[in-house]
Amino acid sequence: MGSLMRHFHYPNRSLAVAGEAMAATSHPLATLTAIETLKAGGNAVDAAIAAVAVLGVLEPAMTGIGGDCFVLYAPKAGVPIAYNGSGRTPKAAELGWYRDRNFSEIPIQSPHSVTVPGAIEAWFRLLRDHGTKDMAELLRPAIRAAEEGMRVTPRVAFDWGIGAEKLRGDPVTSAVFLPGGKPPGIGDLHRQPLLAATLRKIAQDGPSAFYQGAIAADMVSRLRERGGLHTEEDFASAQGEYVTPISAPYRGHRLYECPPNGQGLTALMILRTLEAYALGDSRWSEADRHHLLAEATKAAYRARDAFFGDPRAMTVPVEEFLSDARAERTRARIRLDRASAPVDWDEPEHKDTVYLCVVDRDRNAISFINSLFHDFGSGITAPKSGVLLHSRGFMFRTIPGHPNAIGPRKRPLHTIIPGLLMKDDRTVMPFGVMGGNYQATGHAMLLMHVLDRGLDLQAAIEQPRSFALNGMLQLEATIDAEVAANLERRGHKLDRLVKPHGGSQAIWIDHARGVLLGGSDPRKDGCALGY
Repeated sequence: MGSLMRHFHYPNRSLAVAGEAMAATSHPLATLTAIETLKAGGNAVDAAIAAVAVLGVLEPAMTGIGGDCFVLYAPKAGVPIAYNGSGRTPKAAELGWYRDRNFSEIPIQSPHSVTVPGAIEAWFRLLRDHGTKDMAELLRPAIRAAEEGMRVTPRVAFDWGIGAEKLRGDPVTSAVFLPGGKPPGIGDLHRQPLLAATLRKIAQDGPSAFYQGAIAADMVSRLRERGGLHTEEDFASAQGEYVTPISAPYRGHRLYECPPNGQGLTALMILRTLEAYALGDSRWSEADRHHLLAEATKAAYRARDAFFGDPRAMTVPVEEFLSDARAERTRARIRLDRASAPVDWDEPEHKDTVYLCVVDRDRNAISFINSLFHDFGSGITAPKSGVLLHSRGFMFRTIPGHPNAIGPRKRPLHTIIPGLLMKDDRTVMPFGVMGGNYQATGHAMLLMHVLDRGLDLQAAIEQPRSFALNGMLQLEATIDAEVAANLERRGHKLDRLVKPHGGSQAIWIDHARGVLLGGSDPRKDGCALGY
């Protein structure tokens, strides 16, 4: 990673620098929670769980116990492991049921978008296998924030306002998240006493408190009232699984991702295409880099939407997507002076997720992403437990034979992807880039800035973002007008964004010097901190 001093005349952030341990999250209090957990003797897994639990209270539009998660964990000695904490559909979710009722897609604000939430099971499993602390201790900050209230930060207020109309669509949800009939503003205090009681019960009795008994009955009852097919048996049978990470080389490093049903494979495909271009060379302009990224993105996402889904339903092996031959075929179709035909995604877009990473004193590293999918998920809240349920099922298709077609006890394609970079069999960077569909492109873009251009993490995270989506090339407002005009001349149809693309967190481990360098996205409220 580059070490050039930033220009202190410009209002950018400095890298976070530490020697012992570090955490980076999208909210200051969550980062502080992770640091306090580390200082109290916890390891990376303990700190990540404590932080993600409190984020479910602090950023309710993004994440919570009613959502799913994916995790990459790299012990200080050993290969990375992956945990798939995504939930499954009800046993009764037969494709024919939806086709008989003319579902062309799964509606977001319906019980059919709700798969059984996998986060709680994943947290407990990871803690049991790799953590050191008791869950009751780790959930204490989240319980306190829900019970005593949390002060709303600027980006959280912004996202809350965007989601307000959805919240009004459900009386239970509206009562919890629109106090006085409106979204809380910056600095307002927001309490969730029902969620606090649920978290306390989970801390006391373990995951069975969530997946069985009164809390599960409350969620199932609410879903069935809305027309869902869920049963208490569906919740009782919830179980995540350890899976083997997938990886590909890039610039002398190896990038690890979770396998499908996540879209990490898409990020690897983009990088396999880009590795033939020396993108750090001065002969490549900023417009060239955005153009090449867009072209590689369109090819990879076309494959994603046609072939990715629950791995039990995929017919093409992962190795085929990462082959030299496929990368060469993609590059052969790319013209530097002309945009290729647009790709119109059939898959839905979303932007609502939290990502965090932690490196502890022993150099254990965790890359952790937890999500409700759309802003405030499905918008459906269980009335007695205060659990807001996600909308992951919206990603399902209703096309017979499609690998991502809805079916019984099936996982949908997920966009959330934690990343982990290694070099010489040692972890050098846990990282992630929030932003729904954008995440795979975001992984490739971040690594391009770090490994090709030599930018430090913070500078790389702050770079202007672009994304080829739905026949348009989305550009953040910080992209220069001349660069935009250049891209337009190449045939890209431009879409200037109002809302920036997601957020990013990363920690670089400099093993030679024994130093940790952290970056956190200014598009969010969070920060990286270490000691």
